[in-house]
Amino acid sequence: MLAIAPSFALRYARGADDLAAVQRLRYEVFAAELGAAGPGICHVAQREADAFDPFASHLMLEDLAGDRPHLAGVYRIMDRTQAAAAGGFSSAAEFDLGPLIDSGRPLLELGRSCLRPAYRGGRAMHVLWAGLAAHIRTTGAEVLFGAASFAGTDPDALSGPLQMLMADHLAPSELRTRAWGPGAVRVTPAGQGDRKAALRATPPLIKAYLRIGGVVGQDAYVDRHFGTTDVCMILDVTTLPPQVAAQYGRHGDLGR
Repeated sequence: MLAIAPSFALRYARGADDLAAVQRLRYEVFAAELGAAGPGICHVAQREADAFDPFASHLMLEDLAGDRPHLAGVYRIMDRTQAAAAGGFSSAAEFDLGPLIDSGRPLLELGRSCLRPAYRGGRAMHVLWAGLAAHIRTTGAEVLFGAASFAGTDPDALSGPLQMLMADHLAPSELRTRAWGPGAVRVTPAGQGDRKAALRATPPLIKAYLRIGGVVGQDAYVDRHFGTTDVCMILDVTTLPPQVAAQYGRHGDLGR
């Protein structure tokens, strides 16, 4: 366990009880709060789960204040070896990951990130990212990727920020994924639109990735089960500015 803030600690899920706690938090956020539906939602057990969970690592952010640890947030992590055991990466259902896979570089898929409402807008996400940085140092991962979501399933209503992403933050060709399948929608890069308005309409997590050099794959995917429109977010950690690497690298290593 790695304690990196006054009441916060990070660890990996261990065993069925931890995984159940992770899935219950995801249910609270994705289903109860945001209205996600579909085969992964079990209202009886109040869990959000899928076939990839048993193969992935689950990073748990716990608040140690009070009589017992309280689960504040989670991140699901999957590398090439885990994906091979699971039959592929989960985001391959929405995006053609061929350029990433063919690159031969160490990959890390990030997904199912969520925080309880009380922890949003504060230090909690920074702490989770510090845990990811420790995981990256331990495993040698170079390219992070995963689906990043806008609320809503009307891509026309999201045309401003989506077009801005395609115009200003498109991944280089050697790492550029593309949305595919029944939910894929083409996004044309914007001309001289209102960039400030587009950025304001972009979710905070996507903006956070953009600030440290994140880019996106081509086009978007409408996930009607989750009620979101997704882009593939990609971050080459070998190109991080030194000050960013230092910021997330000063907390030491995270033990399993």
